[in-house]
Amino acid sequence: MSENLLHSISSPADLKKLDHDDLIQVCKELREFIIDVVCSNPGHFASSLGVVELTVALHYVFDTPNDLLIWDVGHQAYGHKILTGRRDRFHSNRKYKGISGFP
Repeated sequence: MSENLLHSISSPADLKKLDHDDLIQVCKELREFIIDVVCSNPGHFASSLGVVELTVALHYVFDTPNDLLIWDVGHQAYGHKILTGRRDRFHSNRKYKGISGFP
């Protein structure tokens, strides 16, 4: 089994250190992580799964957080939350005293 790259990312700066082949692996791990969490914590996840590659690409190419990203709905931003330092709290998404359901 390959190294879990997602756990090494706590900010977009960490993502930028990876090569393009690693980005493919990050997308796979990000998708699996979202599915695992949402299966035990109900929520909308199809939108986030549909924009995994887009989310990774935006954070890889742009200078986030200096370049601002706008998501039209919170459930599209699950990958964004995970890649911007909220992975460890993502299980609390949309729960009382958890992280916000909005980006």
